[in-house]
Amino acid sequence: QRIYYLSLEFYMGRTLQNTMINLGLQNACDEAVYQLGLDMEELEEIEEDAGLGNGGLGRLAACFLDSMATLGLAAYGYGIRYEYGIFNQKIRDGWQVEEADDWLRHGNPWEKARPEYMLPVHFYGRVEHTDTGTKWVDTQVVLALPYDTPVPGYMNNTVNTMRLWSARAPNDFNLRDFNVGDYIQAVLDRNLAENISRVLYPNDNFFEGKELRLKQEYFVVAATLQDIIRRFKASKFGSMESVRTVFDSFPDQVAIQLNDTHPAMAIPELMRIFVDIEKLPWNKAWDITKRTFAYTNHTVLPEALERWPVDLVEKLLPRHLQIIYEINQKHLDHIASLFPDDVDRLRRMSLIEEGGSKRINMAHLCIVGSHAINGVAKIHSEIVKTQVFKDFAALEPEKFQNKTNGITPRRWLLLCNPGLAELIAEKIGEDYVRDLSQLTKLHEFVDDDLFIREVAKVKQENKVKFALYLEKEYKVKINPSSMFDVHVKRIHEYKRQLMNCLHIITMYNRIRRDPMRLFVPRTVIIGGKAAPGYHMAKMIIKLINAVAQVVNNDPAVGSKLKVIFLENYRVSLAEKVIPATDLSEQISTAGTEASGTGNMKFMLNGALTIGTMDGANVEMAEEAGEENLFIFGMRVEDVTELDREGYNAQEFYERLPELKQAIDQIKSGFFSPNEPDLFKDVINMLFHHDRFKVFADYEAYVKCQEKVSELYLNSKAWTKMVIRNIAAAGKFSSDRTIKEYARDIWHVEPSDLKIPPPNEP
Repeated sequence: QRIYYLSLEFYMGRTLQNTMINLGLQNACDEAVYQLGLDMEELEEIEEDAGLGNGGLGRLAACFLDSMATLGLAAYGYGIRYEYGIFNQKIRDGWQVEEADDWLRHGNPWEKARPEYMLPVHFYGRVEHTDTGTKWVDTQVVLALPYDTPVPGYMNNTVNTMRLWSARAPNDFNLRDFNVGDYIQAVLDRNLAENISRVLYPNDNFFEGKELRLKQEYFVVAATLQDIIRRFKASKFGSMESVRTVFDSFPDQVAIQLNDTHPAMAIPELMRIFVDIEKLPWNKAWDITKRTFAYTNHTVLPEALERWPVDLVEKLLPRHLQIIYEINQKHLDHIASLFPDDVDRLRRMSLIEEGGSKRINMAHLCIVGSHAINGVAKIHSEIVKTQVFKDFAALEPEKFQNKTNGITPRRWLLLCNPGLAELIAEKIGEDYVRDLSQLTKLHEFVDDDLFIREVAKVKQENKVKFALYLEKEYKVKINPSSMFDVHVKRIHEYKRQLMNCLHIITMYNRIRRDPMRLFVPRTVIIGGKAAPGYHMAKMIIKLINAVAQVVNNDPAVGSKLKVIFLENYRVSLAEKVIPATDLSEQISTAGTEASGTGNMKFMLNGALTIGTMDGANVEMAEEAGEENLFIFGMRVEDVTELDREGYNAQEFYERLPELKQAIDQIKSGFFSPNEPDLFKDVINMLFHHDRFKVFADYEAYVKCQEKVSELYLNSKAWTKMVIRNIAAAGKFSSDRTIKEYARDIWHVEPSDLKIPPPNEP
C-alpha cells in the first residue's frame, strides 16, 4: 500500500541540518567542517529556505513527510516546484513591502530533475461523444517535469521522496498550428505554459478564484495521478502496456490524502481516467474513487472555502465539469430518495451553488468523493460535523473523523533547541525523539531543583543568543532578562494581532501613568506576513510598527517595554525565535483557528501559552491541565451567544476606560502625528464590522496578562510550570498524528523497524 500526500504547499525551510540529524551525521559533519577551518552554523545560514508554503497548512505537510519516513511508510509527497516561493517581506517606514523569493537563484542541491518521467497535462479543448466513448479533444498540452527531493526518516535508513512538478512547454508549442509566420513570438509564448509553476499564491485562509490558480491545482493533480497509475500498473506486472488492467485492488494499493480542497480536481480526474480511458463502468469507477480518496479540512472561515465559477471550469476543463455534474446528479438523486420534498436540503447539499453565477463547492465535492473526512483538532472536527457540513455528517456520520495536528520533534526540538533536547535526554534517555509520549517521564523531575535551574538556564542561553541575533540583524538592543512575549504567525484579523497591540498600548499607558509602580519588563515580538492584497492585515502591520516607534523611543518607558516587529518571519526564523520565547500568544477568537501548530512548537520548547479555548489549545490544556496554561476569554458557546444577541463594540468601548484610552490614541493620531486619520479603517472595522470581536475579549486578556506577569516574577514557579508543559507535549508529535491517519484512514501499519544500511546484507 502506497500513500500519496497531495498538497499545493510544502513549507520545507532549510534541509542541510535536518538531513544531518536524521542520518545521525551531525557531530561528524560539524567536526569535519571545523577541521577545514569553517563554522558549520555559518554554512547553515547560507542555505535559502524552500518557502513553498504560506503557513500552517504547508508546514504541516512538511512535518508529515518527516513523520511518514520516520515511521517507515511507503509515502510520497506530491506538489508544485514553484520558481518563486512565499515573498520576502521587507518593512519600509513601517509598511510591508513584498520582494520576489528567487530561492533557486544559486541552484538547489537537494533536488534531482527526472526528465525520464515527464508527463503531458491537458487544458481547454472540447468534449466529443463517439461510439467508442467520450473523448476530450483539441486540448493545449503542458509538460510536467518532476523534481525529486529525498525525505530521510530519523535514524532508520528509510528515504522517501517528495516529487514536485515543474511546467514546461512542449517543443512544438504554438508552432504546430495555424501560427506559421511568427517563430520568435511563438518561442516567447512558451512562457504562458511555463507560468503555471512560476509562483506560489500568497494567500493564507483566503480563496482567490483566478484562472492561473485553477491551472496550478489541475496541473499537480493530472501529473500525479498519471504517475500513481503508472506505478500501480508496473507493480502488477513488469510492463507498461497492459492487456486491460483490473483496478479492483486499486484502493488497497493506493491511498490519496487531499490536503484541503486545493487538489480536489483529483476526484473528477481519476473518474475521467477510469471511465474515458480505462473504460470502467461508472458505478465501479466511482466505488474505487471513493475508497481511494480521503480529505482533510483545514478551515471553517467562509472566505477560505474554494468555490470555482462554473464558466471558468467549463472553459479550462470541459470534461471535468461534465463529470462533476454527473457526480452531483447521482448524489442529489440519492438524497431526494431519502428526503423526498426537502428541496432546501438538496440546495444546501448540492456540489453546485446557484444564485448569481453558478459555482462549484469544492468541499462538497471532496466530501462526496472521499471515504474519510477529518478536521485537524477535536474542537474543529466537532464544528465541521455539527455546523459547517452538518447535512453531510447526518447522512454518513462514520465518514467524519478527527486527526489532531502535530509537529516533528526532529526539526522542532533536536534541530532548533539542542540544549533542551540534550537536557531531556540526560533525564529520560534518547528514545523520546521517536516516541514523544515518553516526555511524561519528566513529571518526576518537576520538583528537582537542579533540573529546574538547568531548564531555566537553557532558556536564558537561547534568549541571549536570540537577543544577539536581533542586535546584529535589526540594530535593536534588548534586555535578555525581560519576558519574551512572542506572537508569530500569518497576519489575519481572526488571529487578533490587534488585541495584542491594544494590550501593548495599555501597558505603555500604565507605565506612563505610574512610572514608579513595579512593572515586569517585556519584549513583545510580533511577526508574520500579510497577503499582499489584504488591506486590513497590512494596516495592522503598520499600526504595530507605529506603536513600536512611540514606545521604544519614550524615555519614561526605558527598558521596561520594547516592541519589535520581526521582519520576514519564515521557517528558519521560527527555529530561532521559538526556543527563546517565554510567552506564546495563541489568541484567535474561539472557533476560528482550526488547530494551530505554532502553539505546539512553543509548548515543546519551554514557553508558556496565553490563549483562548480554540484549536489545539483546548487539547494542550487537557494534556497539561488548564491551570498550567493562561486560558482566557469567550468559549465557542459564548461567541455563538454573543452573535445571537448582536455584538456591540461601542458598549465595551464605553465600559472599559483603558480600552477607550487606547482606541482614542489610535484614532487621534497619537501614534501617527503626521497623518492623524491613518488608522481610520482599522478603527471603523473594530466598531462596525469586527467579525472576531476584539473588544469582547480585551478585558479578560489584559487581566490574564497581569497573572502572567505575576508568575514571571517567581522564576522557580514559572519554570516548574514550563516543565509540566514540556512533559505534556508528547501528544503533539506528528508521529502520533500520522499513526492515526495510517490506522484509521489509510489502513496501513507503520513499521518501527530500522532497515539495514546499504553496506550490510
